[in-house]
Amino acid sequence: MISNCLFPVAGYGTRFLPVTKSIPKEMLPVLTKPLIQFGVEEAMSAGITSMSFVTNEHKNAIQKYFEKFDELECLIKGTSKESYLDKTNEIIDKCQFRFIEQKQMLGLGHAILTGRDLLKDTDAFAVILPDDLCVSDKCSVLGQMIAVHNQFPGSCVVAIEEVPWEEVNKYGIITGKEIDNSRQIFEIDEMLEKPDVDKAPSNLAIIGRYILTNDIFTILEDIPPDHNGEIQITDALMELAKTGKVLGYKFNGTRYDCGSVRGYLNANNFFAKKDL
Repeated sequence: MISNCLFPVAGYGTRFLPVTKSIPKEMLPVLTKPLIQFGVEEAMSAGITSMSFVTNEHKNAIQKYFEKFDELECLIKGTSKESYLDKTNEIIDKCQFRFIEQKQMLGLGHAILTGRDLLKDTDAFAVILPDDLCVSDKCSVLGQMIAVHNQFPGSCVVAIEEVPWEEVNKYGIITGKEIDNSRQIFEIDEMLEKPDVDKAPSNLAIIGRYILTNDIFTILEDIPPDHNGEIQITDALMELAKTGKVLGYKFNGTRYDCGSVRGYLNANNFFAKKDL
């Protein structure tokens, strides 16, 4: 049972400057709902109610968002806007929220390692990067991944999708042996972080959804920084992949890269057409 989801949200969101100078990028709205809420709702849809955040000292807006605002609720009580906070308050009532600060931005692997104290009592946990907004008609992407993890106990699972070849240098890229053709599950044997196009072994890219086992922390402790001084989660997963414990899952659904302006606009357009 996966009961905890980690959200690494300490980054500065420089691709969205100047707005992210004072507003966390995870609080940017898709229509009227911030990206971070989409991520939490996806975790909840997969049966998770314990939400852990690796953040920084400038992002207290995220923590405040998941607290009750009595004055505002009193203001809108009895008006046509009273229901606007219903879903957010439901999340607050049903979930537990824990936060820890990342003092230095040293890569995703370092962010996950920073969250270890929040996850030390779990055998396995989920990771959601809110930049990647995932939409699925039926079971959520994270729910699909948990089903794969349950099918292969003790495995780590990463969400993968095909990306244009000219964009492989933006992602972690995998190769592997397909072990379940009907569900598009791969046993990963190679992972490269942002390879040059001519060195990429495939165009199967890792996106911002992971199921990780607790032994990832021990490995992350010993992973040396890359040439940019960052600790990469792909390097740690590659160590586990040598033992056949890392699976890539080609999920059913659509991902919107809300870490880019174009992807963020596409997500807003999708929900505008769907909900308005």
